[in-house]
Amino acid sequence: MRDLDDRDLKDRIESAFAARARLADWAPSRRREVAEAVEAVFAGLEAGRLRVAEPGADGWRVNEWIKQAILLAFRLWEPRTLPGPYGTRGYDRIPLRFGEWGEADFARARIRIVPGALVRRGAYLGPDVVCMPSFVNVGAHVGAGTMVDTWATIGSCAQIGARCHISGGAGIGGVLEPLQAAPVIIEDDVFIGARSEVAEGVIVERGAVIAMGVFLSASTRIVDRETGEAFTGRVPAGAVVVPGSLPGEGGRPGLNAAVIVKRVDERTRAKVALNELLRP
Repeated sequence: MRDLDDRDLKDRIESAFAARARLADWAPSRRREVAEAVEAVFAGLEAGRLRVAEPGADGWRVNEWIKQAILLAFRLWEPRTLPGPYGTRGYDRIPLRFGEWGEADFARARIRIVPGALVRRGAYLGPDVVCMPSFVNVGAHVGAGTMVDTWATIGSCAQIGARCHISGGAGIGGVLEPLQAAPVIIEDDVFIGARSEVAEGVIVERGAVIAMGVFLSASTRIVDRETGEAFTGRVPAGAVVVPGSLPGEGGRPGLNAAVIVKRVDERTRAKVALNELLRP
């Protein structure tokens, strides 16, 4: 296949996705052409050149056609046995990354993968990323200098910024369908505490600190303790968030919530340890 620019690649993927129900009737040449386009998208994702979602002047934009390419891979790629950590075996359509990499490849990419970490194809890891035994799903983007700690999970298409720390056992939700749905977005310099969960397209803005055990969905109310202002689907930049609850009315049970206990700027964050920031 000749080299395609992103416009041509997008057109080819969108045309194929629209005709996916008739895939069994495709001529071998068409099937091969689409498979090559899908492979080009995966290569672009892994290089960090393409992203499922990217920031723009008006906020984050979802590139639906890249999701379409990932979904086409599930139809076009045949399942096969896959080697796993510690001698285990798997059987899947989306292979793992790094199976053919040697020492020079890892050194060139400047990433560290501790045995037991699983990274699927189509995921990007930036320079100086460290993955402890954890899971990074297809289409995810992990920015430079981020630590993915032990047993953390980064869901499909999730966007993780630079210099973040995703603590042990934390879960970052994923989404492939519906196509227009935004993935979870963790912006630069964010700390996600152990056993916290961020799902349903929530955006955690730059420099926020999420304490241990905070659960954030699209409907979770995030309340500023000082001002009473409430947010849903977004953690403001520099917010320090801890678990909380909202009282029920008329003796009814209360609701889970998250509470902003303070705001910090970059200078304060650089000077103060995380344990200090998380004190109410």
